[in-house]
Amino acid sequence: MEAFGFMTEVAFHAEKQGHHPNWSNVYNTVEIHLTTHDAGNTVTEKDHKLAKAIAIVFEKYN
Repeated sequence: MEAFGFMTEVAFHAEKQGHHPNWSNVYNTVEIHLTTHDAGNTVTEKDHKLAKAIAIVFEKYN
């Protein structure tokens, strides 16, 4: 349940920023990969911005 709650909160941030990660959830482990597709799958400022939001959400669940 916690993994789904975490993913839901992250999804709201991703949608608001218009930047969606590649991610998966297996049992209780969420794996997130951040790259910017239209920049050749490199890490850009968009990824750093979403990563900061993800870190804040993560702290609520950790």
